[in-house]
Amino acid sequence: MIALTEPQQTRLVAIPRLAAGGRWRVEAMRSIAEPCLLWFTKGQGRITIAGMTRGYTAHNAILIPAGVMHGFEVGPQVFGTAVFFGKNSTVTLPTEPLHLRIREVHAQQELNVMLDMIQREMDSDSPAHDRATRHYLGLLGVWLERQAVKAAADQPRPDAGRRLVARYTALLEREFRSGCGVADLASQLGVTPTHLTRCCKQTCGRSAHDLLAERRIFEARRLLTETDHPVGEIGTSLGFASPAYFTRAFQHLTGHSPSGFRRAH
Repeated sequence: MIALTEPQQTRLVAIPRLAAGGRWRVEAMRSIAEPCLLWFTKGQGRITIAGMTRGYTAHNAILIPAGVMHGFEVGPQVFGTAVFFGKNSTVTLPTEPLHLRIREVHAQQELNVMLDMIQREMDSDSPAHDRATRHYLGLLGVWLERQAVKAAADQPRPDAGRRLVARYTALLEREFRSGCGVADLASQLGVTPTHLTRCCKQTCGRSAHDLLAERRIFEARRLLTETDHPVGEIGTSLGFASPAYFTRAFQHLTGHSPSGFRRAH
């Protein structure tokens, strides 16, 4: 498997900047090796996490644990902050994805103040600023945990279809480089490909094949733009049977050949 260097440190990034490298960097199905919190303060759109698509609006806080497949729209009117906790973060965070609709004004203010203080300490050269940053991040973890407890009472337990799709996306994240197709993955889950695809379409509007193809091609685009590995080696590392098959699949989803995409980016 081709390895990339993953960021180690906490970063706060304005959400519009996440899409600066192209819509594929936020909208395509992918995962990252660190927890991420998205705090939307303006605008609206749709976000897919673990195969479930929901709308988001202002004052929505969304926690995406490390390794969870996701993608979301970032329109021109969307603003907010993304907190990347770092690959080796020691902050205690909920282990399941959260989509919190923060309606209480004081809770919105608490989060805004914490993010401001985290950024201020990260930018500071005052004594013990790194320790202060860790403490504020710890408070952020406590805030998320408390908000999750409040929200749990209002959220119905996911039905069987949603649970299946969550299992599928977790399996897909582990196996997308292996060359397995939807039939292979469905068999591992003990269901038919038809049933799996029906559940995927109901929860996120995409077929099981679409989710798999998007995940593989996102990784291909990332490797093409962030490494100098040969195109054929990238295709092989993602389970494509031949360079020609990789090129056809890549061009079908992106409109570019792998080499053309690399030159353009």
